[in-house]
Amino acid sequence: MLTAAPTDVTLPEPELLRRFDVPGPRYTSYPTADRFVEAFDAAAHAQWLARRGQVPAAPLSLYVHIPFCNTVCYYCACNKVVTRDHGRAADYLQALAQEIALVCRHLTGVRRVEQLHLGGGTPSFLTIEQLQQLMALLAGHFELDAARGEFSIEVDPRSCGPQKVRALAQLGFNRISVGVQDFEPAVQRAVNRLQSFETTAATIDAARAAGFRSINLDLIYGLPGQSRATFARTLDRVLALAPERIALYHYAHLPERFKPQRRIDARLLPSPQEKMGIMRDAIVRLTAAGYHYIGMDHFAKASDDLARAQMTGRLHRNFQGYSTRPECDLLGLGVSAISKIGPTYAQNARELPEYYDRLKNGLLPTARGVQLDRDDLARRAVIMALMCHFRVSKEAIETAHLLNFDDYFARELAALQAFVEAGLVTVDAEWISVTAKGKLLVRAIAMVFDRYLQQDQRARRYSRII
Repeated sequence: MLTAAPTDVTLPEPELLRRFDVPGPRYTSYPTADRFVEAFDAAAHAQWLARRGQVPAAPLSLYVHIPFCNTVCYYCACNKVVTRDHGRAADYLQALAQEIALVCRHLTGVRRVEQLHLGGGTPSFLTIEQLQQLMALLAGHFELDAARGEFSIEVDPRSCGPQKVRALAQLGFNRISVGVQDFEPAVQRAVNRLQSFETTAATIDAARAAGFRSINLDLIYGLPGQSRATFARTLDRVLALAPERIALYHYAHLPERFKPQRRIDARLLPSPQEKMGIMRDAIVRLTAAGYHYIGMDHFAKASDDLARAQMTGRLHRNFQGYSTRPECDLLGLGVSAISKIGPTYAQNARELPEYYDRLKNGLLPTARGVQLDRDDLARRAVIMALMCHFRVSKEAIETAHLLNFDDYFARELAALQAFVEAGLVTVDAEWISVTAKGKLLVRAIAMVFDRYLQQDQRARRYSRII
């Protein structure tokens, strides 16, 4: 039985960070999205939507992707469309209505929604009227559980002032994620995201006044112009705002993959040593301020649902990051969105023209996906236990997947010895446990159990862990 994971994290020695700081997946799914195949198409997705009613009832989690942004942030690697034409959002909402109708034509089983997340892009690009239209559309096809539901939205304070925040609360949203990245004006100019502290504070104050129960702030370290001294000033302001959650992402400079990053002057990027120092300083300050280290780049106050989910063994990872609802099926709606139904993943077309074209032809916009086999399911259970709880019960895996853990994963246990010898992992007859010193490197530890990485040793296009 899974017991509560300890919340402490210890900073490993710089030599260990350098040694194990390798490119690797973020494991928002297993297999990871780059392993999805076109052979899993709209027809396959429709079959699994129809099979939901044949298994014990599972509530739904909805993810709606809103791809539009008013301006381009040079660091951004999200799937987005930069425009100031809100008419494009009106066309997109019509397409969403078509997709939802198609999905519900196939969908069986419970339609109770316990979790809703609007991501992007910038969901607050939508006007209040468009947000009202979207929520009415969802409420017309699904049962939105207002009593138990966790309904969240990502916002840019520059397009989400107090009036829009109050409208979001009236629409049922109770969690808000606020994009900040950095408060230093020089850093903001270098990444084309000018956003004053006062604008951000006004949005957060309005969210608290409107009754939002959890506020998240997104930060990025490793941006051009950052240093340990400048980021310390950003952290001063973040701690003064006292959000319930903080996401501390590292910037991966991959201009060959992400065109906007070509506008960043690489000479202004902090050195690897300075970047690591920024990260170490931030972890020390956030944990000293009472934030629990949830995993990877997430921190939460002990009173927040995310920390409680980890302490009770209910923490989960999906395509939005850490989640508190492990039992839900996930429906992804909109361009590039990913669904998880039963033992399958299905991703919509990544580009708007293809997304629109499929819908105009009366087809689900599914472009690719995968159906997990027995081995995938066992490895997913191990990887997600590591990512969410920093420990794996061998007995739990054996019981759920009908295997002998030490025999089935003999190769992986041998590969773990490097982490054991470095003091990052302990292994005994019953448990694999990530030590406090190993938590920052949990992605590298989870990679040991990734069959696809074992089979394909070619360089994958992943960002580094640290």
